[in-house]
Amino acid sequence: MLTFENIEIMEAKGLINRFIGLMFKKNITYGLLFRNCKSIHTFFMFDEIDVIATDKNDNIIKEYKKLKPWKILIAPKGTKNIYELPKNTI
Repeated sequence: MLTFENIEIMEAKGLINRFIGLMFKKNITYGLLFRNCKSIHTFFMFDEIDVIATDKNDNIIKEYKKLKPWKILIAPKGTKNIYELPKNTI
């Protein structure tokens, strides 16, 4: 798992937690790890987020800075995990 200074990363487990993610949250101060994930959406999010797509060894494939609400992100080929992070983390 990637580590970020002063940011707690929680794993999104279960259908409901994976679906809700960071929706309806303001002033996000933590990150979420979505294992075995190749796409996310930012529907119903109140703030921009940073997103990192990684391979099975957690090597970064692509970074997305300040992803706006109401977007769909399909990660590049080879993506295994996706991290949703507070904006300005990367």
